[in-house]
Amino acid sequence: MKQYLVALMVVGLAGAAQANEKVTLSGVHNCCGGCAAGITKAVGSVAGVTSTLDGDKVSLEAANTDGLQKAVAALLTAGYTGVSDNAAVKVAPATGPDEKVTSLTVTGAHMCCGKCVKAAKEAVKSVAGVKSDTIAPHAESFKVEGEFNAKDLMNALAKAGFTGQVTK
Repeated sequence: MKQYLVALMVVGLAGAAQANEKVTLSGVHNCCGGCAAGITKAVGSVAGVTSTLDGDKVSLEAANTDGLQKAVAALLTAGYTGVSDNAAVKVAPATGPDEKVTSLTVTGAHMCCGKCVKAAKEAVKSVAGVKSDTIAPHAESFKVEGEFNAKDLMNALAKAGFTGQVTK
């Protein structure tokens, strides 16, 4: 009987050791093969994390939440963001100061094609007071001008699945 219980414990522990943590990010900008390649490259830079893309959803799996958090950080660094379905995995896209500005530069947002540009332009133009932007395909940065709230601008970009670094 004792051997049977020991065997059951070993099997149970082996199963627990194989259990992975998971998170699905929804609302990630993924309009084309370039976006998918960028997402896959960012997540692939973190050892032990696997990803599955399904439209605007990116599902990640790793041995622990630390691995998932590193993959999310890599995704943010690559210019993408989304909403986590796992309370233990935080997504904190860049935000601007909660104040009116006349000009803001966003660096590092993913802009691989015309569809990315169109989505980002629509997000930017949804912010009250925005007059113009310099968003273009493959641009490493773009400038937004007008009289608008910087935090609102970055929130609009995040809602469209983008993030980046902000400078005035």
